[in-house]
Amino acid sequence: MIDYLIVGGNLAGIAFAETAINNEKSVIIVSDKSQNSSLAAAGVYNPVVLKRMKPTQNAWEHIMYMKPFYEALEHRLRIKIDYSIPLYRKFASVEEQNMWFEAFDNPKLTPFLHPEIIHERFEGVPSPFGFGEVLHTGYVDTVALIDGYWNYAKENKIMLNETFNYESLEVNEGFISYKGISAKHIVFAEGFGIKQNPFFSYLPLNGTKGELLLIKAPQLKLSVGIKAGLFVLPVGGDLYKVGATYEWEDKTSVPSEAAKRELVEKLAEIITCPYEIIDHYAGVRPTVKDRKPLIGTHPSFKNVHLLNGLGTRGVMLAPYMAKELYESIEYGIPVNKENDFRRFPAVP
Repeated sequence: MIDYLIVGGNLAGIAFAETAINNEKSVIIVSDKSQNSSLAAAGVYNPVVLKRMKPTQNAWEHIMYMKPFYEALEHRLRIKIDYSIPLYRKFASVEEQNMWFEAFDNPKLTPFLHPEIIHERFEGVPSPFGFGEVLHTGYVDTVALIDGYWNYAKENKIMLNETFNYESLEVNEGFISYKGISAKHIVFAEGFGIKQNPFFSYLPLNGTKGELLLIKAPQLKLSVGIKAGLFVLPVGGDLYKVGATYEWEDKTSVPSEAAKRELVEKLAEIITCPYEIIDHYAGVRPTVKDRKPLIGTHPSFKNVHLLNGLGTRGVMLAPYMAKELYESIEYGIPVNKENDFRRFPAVP
């Protein structure tokens, strides 16, 4: 009997698998890569909600836990995945500059904001009002992470590359069984796939489709990420990720021409140099109506657990939320009430 059967092989599933393995627990992951929001994500981590100039909840704690977590993953997978890079908020007016100074006076934001206006010049990025620098930012190469972890899991025979069949799952007192596998616990981390999950489909995980472009712009020469409505993120070789869109109705992972036009139009407001579109990605983010994660243990089945709803901040949240869930299961430490999915009552 293994310790954990994990359904889902993207950020959430990987984070829980690593947490369990680091605690000398045995795992098997079941996934078919059908939920590709992590693969279609830019992987940016940023402790500040720049639109409203507010810190993300428990930002410092999540950042400090995340960094060594990904460093250990890099060592295990023998690949580079975590890239620290400054994020510059481009100002459009004097009023936005003043908002920045007001935000800096907020003790909750002070650790994450550079106090001075930056007037660095970047070719192809007009910036008459300068930039504000957000500290402790960067990105995780989610494609490299997921591909690398899948290879690692296959080599160590802990990956089942298949669509999870809920009808094949038997939940017993003290263990679960699935196609000949017995496990003490099952953790569902299947992102938007929760809509097919008979244990948790009632939860208000609505999902938002996000799309981004990969462009090549040899004249741009950015050494920082730029945020001005969209983000423009350098990823090496004159390549930049540009995004993202938010679509609430379309729940497919098919790139759309409408989103492409939106991205191109908004990008024209940020850069003036020529570029070539190399690729176009789309995925459905597992977002919850109150924008908080969904973690915890099923009230009727003590060995059925959930790790989901990480939304647009998955790379920041996944390691710490996996830790919260693991400690809840193994040590009985209650998960944060704001993250506990039981804040939403089950449908009768």
